[in-house]
Parts: sequence; structure tokens; C-alpha cells
Amino acid sequence: MSFIDNIKEILGMDPEEENEIDTIGIDDDYENEDLSKRNKVVNIHATAQLQVILVKPEVFQDTKQIADHLNSKKTVVLNLESTTPDVTRRIIDFLGGVAYANGGNVKPVANNTFIITPYNVGFVGDDLVGELENNGVFL
Repeated sequence: MSFIDNIKEILGMDPEEENEIDTIGIDDDYENEDLSKRNKVVNIHATAQLQVILVKPEVFQDTKQIADHLNSKKTVVLNLESTTPDVTRRIIDFLGGVAYANGGNVKPVANNTFIITPYNVGFVGDDLVGELENNGVFL
């Protein structure tokens, strides 16, 4: 009994059983090649286009539409220059929760400007983000 037969026996498989590919003869090279092609993993390019949405809300009620963009896995650049500090805090808290629920992130990129990315979008430049946070930009 071979090593492979021992493994098959441990797994509860009959070592004398042969699978379909083992039974294909030499005459069937074309069919064997066709079988192996069907079993390969093929890389499919994504047809979806990544979008970045620029928003400048003025009131808290505008956040529902922004949350819909985040739920659609779109990156949002959030400009909060025209909101009061209280509204800014509410918007960041709410959209931060939406981002967290979707596995995304909120990062400051300038004074009162943030980027909110979904889970499948990476963010490069964390050293700049750290510098912004140290200078009191992040709320």
C-alpha cells in the first residue's frame, strides 16, 4: 500500500477508486487538456469603476445621501468648511459610524476636510495624517 493510498484510507476514501482524470487514456489527450482547462482559476477584471465623491454638506440632514455613497463602496472627500463646529462633530461621528460598519476608514487630509474610504480602498500617506493629528486638525 502506497503513501497516497494510506492517506485516502485515513480520509475514508477507497484507495482502489480512481477519479475521472485518472481513467482518461492516452488516446484522449485532447479531452484531458479540455478537462484541465475547465478546472483552472481565471482572473476576471472588475468592470466596476471606482468613484470618488466630493461633498460639502451645510446641514446634518445632508449626511443621509453621503452615507448612501459610503454604503455603495464609494470614496468620499468631505469638506466641512461651511459647517459649525457642533454640526461638524455630528457629521464626523455619524459618517465615522457608517464607515466603521462597512469596514472603512475616516482620515483627515486638511483643516475641516476628510477622506472616507471603503474597506477595499487603501490609503497611502499615513505619516501626513499623523502630522495633521499632532497639529490639532483631527477633531
